[in-house]
Amino acid sequence: MASKRYREIAKAVDKEKLHTIEEGIRLAKQTASVKFDAAIDVHIKLNIDPKQSDQRVRTQVMLPHGTGKKIKVAAFVSGAKEKAAKDAGADVVGGEELVKQIKETGKTDFDVAVAEPALMRSLASVAKILGQRGLMPNPKAGTVGEDIAKLVKELKSGKVEITNDESGVIHQIIGRASFGEEQLLENFKTVKDALHRAKPASVKRDFIGSITVAATMGPGIKVKN
Repeated sequence: MASKRYREIAKAVDKEKLHTIEEGIRLAKQTASVKFDAAIDVHIKLNIDPKQSDQRVRTQVMLPHGTGKKIKVAAFVSGAKEKAAKDAGADVVGGEELVKQIKETGKTDFDVAVAEPALMRSLASVAKILGQRGLMPNPKAGTVGEDIAKLVKELKSGKVEITNDESGVIHQIIGRASFGEEQLLENFKTVKDALHRAKPASVKRDFIGSITVAATMGPGIKVKN
């Protein structure tokens, strides 16, 4: 059963109306009534068959204003690149010894990981641990490369990976309730443009089915495609 707080803020939203994205963002900010700086999320239902490998969507995009979340980045690198990774802002840096530590303890105190190609063979021993938590570096996700400093800086500056879930929906944070409306709008448009560029060739019908914007623990606000 919905809480009294939720029922009160939900009154501000017309569930049947299709809002403009500008209205949707404004309402999402207004209905962000939690005591912390709520995330503003966009949920985009794609007209794809996620069971078909050629219709899955996976792309990366640099959000112009970031997500508002401070992420901890781990860099799996050889000794020669440790300083560059640290200087770029990596929070956890290491090579074989870091892999061994994860293997022994199962602990992963970071939100995302990057790796240079030379370390990928070593990471195979902890692939199950990292994979189950969505932390395994992957060339397709833009988290494996020789220029580790560049990868770290991009992630710290707001680069995110966008993928559909098993029901064909994209869930992406576009900022925080404390962001200005224009900042949230620019981030939203960046995500939407990236999705259109990533549209699978095998999808012939309209790519985007529906779009909903919501604040953390707030009501969903339907917006026009």
